[in-house]
Order: sequence, then C-alpha cells, then structure tokens
Amino acid sequence: MRRLSLLLLLLTSVAHAQIPGAERIETVTLGNGMTIIVWPDPDIPNVALYNWVKVGSRNEVPGITGLAHFFEHMMFNGTSTRPPGSFDKELEANGANNNASTSNDVTIYKDWFPRDALELVFELEADRLRNLAFDPKVIESERGVVYSERRLGVDDSNAGRLMEQVQATAYVAHPYSIPTIGWPSDIEGWTVDDLKKFFATHYAPNNCTMILVGDVDPKKVIALARKYFEPIPRQAPPEPIRTKEPEQQGERRVLVEADAQTPLLQFAYHSIAGSDPRLPALELLLRILVDGDASRLHRALVEEQKVAISADGYLEAGFDPGLTWLFLSLPSNGDVAQAEKALDAEIDRIRKDGVTAAELNRARSQVIADFWRALATIDGKADQLGTYAVMRGGYQKLFEAPRAYEQVSLEDVKKLAAEILRPSNRTVGLLRAATNEENK
Repeated sequence: MRRLSLLLLLLTSVAHAQIPGAERIETVTLGNGMTIIVWPDPDIPNVALYNWVKVGSRNEVPGITGLAHFFEHMMFNGTSTRPPGSFDKELEANGANNNASTSNDVTIYKDWFPRDALELVFELEADRLRNLAFDPKVIESERGVVYSERRLGVDDSNAGRLMEQVQATAYVAHPYSIPTIGWPSDIEGWTVDDLKKFFATHYAPNNCTMILVGDVDPKKVIALARKYFEPIPRQAPPEPIRTKEPEQQGERRVLVEADAQTPLLQFAYHSIAGSDPRLPALELLLRILVDGDASRLHRALVEEQKVAISADGYLEAGFDPGLTWLFLSLPSNGDVAQAEKALDAEIDRIRKDGVTAAELNRARSQVIADFWRALATIDGKADQLGTYAVMRGGYQKLFEAPRAYEQVSLEDVKKLAAEILRPSNRTVGLLRAATNEENK
C-alpha cells in the first residue's frame, strides 16, 4: 500500500507540473484566415510540421464520398509548377520526409525536416495548396490506388467490413455514417468538376491550422508564413454541418456472413464530441474496460470465462458526437451468445456499481504517463498541440489536460457509463462464417 501511495503522489505532482516551453508558444492568424501556431523546442535541430485541414468524410454527401481521402493522395501528385513526385523528391533531397492521414473530421499533412529546410517546406506546402494540378491521367491512377486500398482495408478485411456496416447502421442522419474510404460506386464516379469544387471549398487557407514544433524562431516562421501562405486568397467557408444525430430509440443489429474462421463482435455506442469536458472521464472509462491484461473485459472475458480471445476498444472524439467502440474476437468455435452475455454482465455491473478506486487510479496513471510520453518528442508535441487546437476547443486546453484527468471522480465515470453504455444506445455487429447452404 505504501508503494502505491508513493506512486500516486508522484503522478499527482507530475500532473501539476508546468509543461516545459509552453510559455514560448506563439500564434498568428494571417490576413487570409490561416492559423499558424509555433512551439519552439531547441533540443534537436529538426522541425515537425502538421497542417490540419478541417475536412473529412463528415463534409461529404452521397455521390462524392471518399473525396477527402482521395485528396490525401492527390496532394502529393504535382502542381502547375511541379511534376508528380517532385514534392517527395525535393523533401528527401533535403533530409526530410512526410506523411498524411484522413479521418471523419480532418485531413492532416505532416512533414519532418531539418531546420535549414524550413523555407523550402513552406514553399512546397504553399505551392500544393495554391496550384494543385488536376491531370486526368493522375486522377485515374490515384482512383485505382484508392479502390485498391478499399479492397484491402474493407472488402478483404473481416473487421473492416463489419465496422463499415456497423458505422453505417449506427447513424440515420449524420454524415458520420459515411466511410472515410468512400463507397465503391462513388470512387468509380468522381468527376474532375467534383474534385475541383471540393478542393476550392475545403483547401482554402482559412480552413487550415498549421502547427510547427522544433528548433525554429517563431518570428522567422511567421515572416515566412506571410511570404508564402498569406498571398493565397481565402475562400467562402464551407457550409456548416447542421445535422444532429437524433437519439437512438433502441438497439440495432448488423449481421455480416463471410468466409471467416473467427467470429467478431462489435458494439458501437453513441457518445460525445472531442470538445466535451467529459472526454477525460470517457477516456479513463475505456481504459478501465479494455486497456491491458488487467482491464475489466480482458480479465472477465479472456482470462476467466474464456469466451473471447481478445477485447479491445476505441473512441471517436471529433467535431460532433461520435461512437465509443468495443471489439471482441472469439475462438473459432466460440459461443457468440455467451460472449455477448458476458460482456453485457460486465457493462451492467459498471453502470450499476461504477468502477473501483484502484481501477480509476490505474487508468489515470496510464493516461498521464502516455500524455507525458507524447510530449517528449517534437512529433508528439505537434500532434497533441494540433489535436487540442482544432478538435478540443483551443490549444491552451492541452496544458490543462493532466489536471482534467486528475479531477475525474468515481462518480463521473459511473454517471458517464450509465448514460452512454445503454443497450438502447448501441449498434451490435456480428461477423460469422457463412453457412454451407449460403456458400452454395
């Protein structure tokens, strides 16, 4: 007990600690509406740049689904001043590399480079934001690449296939029902006019937040931003997403039958948005349920009752209320009804009795430790600073996060579990092997 008390005392003191260098952050909004946030970190002579474009599948409608993800590809495929492939070649020649990702809510472009390459990176990023090319041959090539990604991640993946169906069933109104990869017929049907309209609407500087962390002088960064980005004209802001998902009236169920040896169960509960002040409590609840061998569902379903071979989870924390997911993989001959009954018993227990102080302290220790680990690198700083700036109501909230986790009480977790983890608030998906009759 004394060792546990000392650990909790140490974590409490760390949670109250000032984040080193936070006072050096500078931010500016350019005349065209683009936001630049700079966090100097001179530990190594490198820089991490994250350009958060506020566009994802949430901004799509039937007929153009998958375009947000498609532009994640197109942005590397040439401009009116540079041929396809030159973006990567110029970065690599200067010791830099890059990546990108798309979600329901945002598309993020990421560059990591030596500080001496700062002006080159700004020139390249501004060029593709202003002068992206729409070469029909390149479009068709990337259309094929995206379709291949869909086959790999959805059509040929039992977990991906089931998740897509559950997500589409969980929403009856909100565009979060749209898969980020897009529906097959839409991928096949995008036109050049669709692409140009989507790009002009969403890839405007006033729809971007650029984060830079590393060995940089904020004044130089802002001067270069004014030189390269400020001349790009702002556009009319995208139409706001007005649709609110109505409250679910009862449990929904999805059955997918496939060539599968391992049955899968997925549970998607309507949840909260990323800016909701209750998010720290939800993160701790999910860790208590599925994080590690000591978690509730692993101990009960995998180790003790042996009705599942794994238990995992994931929460969506976007602009609008998303889903909190629980995943079970069963043995090849697993009893689906027994596994679901065992999960329901654990969920009901938490909704009725809450969690223990030991469970909450363990989850809090994990999340605060992960928080500090993320801020140990310039990449982690850029990711977290952007997440809070764009998704969580302001970058300043990043520096309040440790205290927010510390202040979550047992009653907070119990109340949130009772509200979210209701059977009437969820969609249950089952993937199982097709019967012999169906395979004929």
